[in-house]
Amino acid sequence: MDKDFLIYKLSETIKSTSRIDKKLFTQFNVKRGLRNEDHSGVLVGLTKVGDVVGYEKLPEGGLKAVPGKLFYRGIDLEDLVHGLQKENRVGFEETAFLLLSGYQPDVEELDTFSKILNQGMALDKKATMNIIDLEGVDIMNILARSVLEMYTFDSKADEITRDNLVRQSIDLIAKFPTIVAYAFNILRHSQQGRVLHIRHPKENVSIAENFLYMMKGSDNYTKLDVKILDLCLILHAEHGGGNNSTFAVRVTSSTLTDTYSAIAAGIGSLKGPLHGGANIQVIDMFEHLKTAIKDWSNVKEIDNYLKKMLQKEAYNKSGLIYGIGHAVYTISDPRALLLKEMARQMAEEKGLMKEFTFLELLDERAVNAFMSFKGEGIKKQVCTNVDFYSGFVYQSIGLPAEVYTPLFAMSRIAGWTAHRIEELNFTSKRIIRPAYKNVGEKHPFTPLDKR
Repeated sequence: MDKDFLIYKLSETIKSTSRIDKKLFTQFNVKRGLRNEDHSGVLVGLTKVGDVVGYEKLPEGGLKAVPGKLFYRGIDLEDLVHGLQKENRVGFEETAFLLLSGYQPDVEELDTFSKILNQGMALDKKATMNIIDLEGVDIMNILARSVLEMYTFDSKADEITRDNLVRQSIDLIAKFPTIVAYAFNILRHSQQGRVLHIRHPKENVSIAENFLYMMKGSDNYTKLDVKILDLCLILHAEHGGGNNSTFAVRVTSSTLTDTYSAIAAGIGSLKGPLHGGANIQVIDMFEHLKTAIKDWSNVKEIDNYLKKMLQKEAYNKSGLIYGIGHAVYTISDPRALLLKEMARQMAEEKGLMKEFTFLELLDERAVNAFMSFKGEGIKKQVCTNVDFYSGFVYQSIGLPAEVYTPLFAMSRIAGWTAHRIEELNFTSKRIIRPAYKNVGEKHPFTPLDKR
């Protein structure tokens, strides 16, 4: 039998054998996507790392929408960010320390931790050559393979003592920016024929600045670029144990596998467009709207076009407005509000106030359009999420779309490693293993010559 025909036959058969009637999920009380009927998450674990708040559960049942809050080790993210801004300093390194340890470092601890991260950013020659050999078209894939390669260079790769987990975590946080920057420059060289730049990390500068330096060179970024990239890293560093990639890390870690395998699972999850790639979709949509809408200040024109998008008559005809809605946040996403504050400063510095004002108006009108289109049948309020502004910020800094999702991973590695350490330090560890109800038919075995 021809190979292509067999694949086609298998594919056609799978159409029916893999189809499960949606009614069965209700019949057997299955929580699709680990979501309850009221759209709240199914409680499957306990954590002290992060807390995501977007609604309150009412005593009589149902949910009450509340302004969004995000806590890192019990500290309100807004307080953390505004505190750093008041002191006029970057804070991703401090955020990583907080997530890993559970407390805010003093001056000496922060200085030592920052130096360890800085010294750990450099890749040895063999690791650099491995990244060059891992040439590919997707940086997330290169990042995952590079992480798995790190296993081979770690003499204690499988050890899960607390000391070793902390050591591995710090090393991963330090090396992610370098791997991403090198992978992009190699990709640009192979795909666009550009000169290959391998810039070694600078000493005594922040992770945010080092990333911009490795990506763009010394004189191609401003102090505000560094500050706003650092803010993006802080905002994406952690989002509770229930987000898909962190849950993937915790599920994998619960088997007692090595750190590199668990983190590679998180990278694979984040790579999915339903998780980590949303800001790219927002930017693509924004570029389209800048052309499709003639008067960027005309509310009526904007509303009419957004309605066409929701009706699958315009843009990519998906019926979606990207950057609108979130699984937990209802009234507001605190990350979006914080990023919006500094995005305005960036727009002023870069001469992009016209574009920013248009984006801000789209923010307002998109939420209204969505709520109006869904009508009374909608089960919860929606808001713009952090992706609505992060793509604009990255583009304004001059970073290419190829690194948007890797930047997410570069930040979230702090949260992933903190959750892995917590998962492996429960007093009563247990492998995470949910149940599935089989709803298929039973069949007798048929001998081969009778089929």
